[in-house]
Amino acid sequence: MANSRQLVSRRKAVRNIRKITRTMELIATARFKKALDRAVEAEAYTRKIAELAADLSAAATAITHPLLQKREQVKKCVLLAIGSNRGLCGGYNAAVLREAGQRIRQLKAEGVSLQLELSGKRPIAYFRYQGVKADKTFTHFEDKPRFDEVEELANRYLADFIAGKVDRVEVAYMKFINAARQTPVVETLLPLSTAAPETRKRGAVVEEKKQPVEYEFLPNPKDILEQLLPESFKVRLFKCFLDAAVSEQIARRVTMKAATENADDMIKTLTRQYNRARQAQITKEIAEVIGGAAALE
Repeated sequence: MANSRQLVSRRKAVRNIRKITRTMELIATARFKKALDRAVEAEAYTRKIAELAADLSAAATAITHPLLQKREQVKKCVLLAIGSNRGLCGGYNAAVLREAGQRIRQLKAEGVSLQLELSGKRPIAYFRYQGVKADKTFTHFEDKPRFDEVEELANRYLADFIAGKVDRVEVAYMKFINAARQTPVVETLLPLSTAAPETRKRGAVVEEKKQPVEYEFLPNPKDILEQLLPESFKVRLFKCFLDAAVSEQIARRVTMKAATENADDMIKTLTRQYNRARQAQITKEIAEVIGGAAALE
C-alpha cells in the first residue's frame, strides 16, 4: 500500500483534474445551449424549403434543372467530412471518421475518383496518419459556423457540379436528432432529390402524404427553380455544420461529466486508502511506544 504522503499527492492531483473537467463540462453545457438554439431555429426553415423545392420540382415536370440531374455514371465524387478542432469529446470524431472511412473504401471499390475535403483538425490529423491525402482542409468552422462561410463552400460545389467537374457531393457528419441521440451519417446533397427529405421535427409522427399540392408559377417555373434549388442546397449544407456543432458539444459535455464523476469516485477511494494508511501508521507508532515502555520496566 502506498504511504500517506503519496496518497495525499495523488488525491491533490485528482482534485486539480476534477476542477478542469468540471469547468469544461460547464463550458460545453453553455455552448451546447447556444448551438442547440441555432440548430432548432434553422431546422424548420431547412425542412420547409427542402419540401418546397421537392414539391415544385415534382410539379414542374416540363422543366429540367442541372441540380436535379442524376448522372448515369458517377466518375468523381466529393466527400466532405465534418469533425472538430478540439478533442476531449468522447467517440464523436471516431464515429464520423469511421463512416467516412467506410464510404471512401466503398467509392474506391466502385472505381469512383474521390475528392476528399476535411473540416476540423481531428479529421485532418487522422487521415494524415492513415496516409490519405485530402484535397482541401478547413479549420475555421468552430462551434458557431456562419452562413456566409458555408455559402462560400456551397457556391464552389454548385459551380463544380453544374460544370460537370463532379457528379456527386456527399457529407459525412454527426446528425443531430435530439439531445439524447446523435448518429453519424453520410448524406448525398447533390444531385438534389425530387422527394421530400426525411428530416422532421423531433417527436413528430410521420404522416401519410396527402394529395400533391398544385402550384401556380409566376413569372415562370424556370426562374423560380433557378433561385430556389441552389438556396435549398446551401441551407442543407449549413444545417450539416449546425448539427455537427451541437453534437460535438453534447459529446464533450457527456464525456466531461463522466470524467468528473470518475474523479469523485477516485477521490473517495484515495481518501479511504489514506485514512487506512494513517490509521495503520498511528497503530504502529502506539505499538512501538508501548513496546519501548515495556522494555524500560
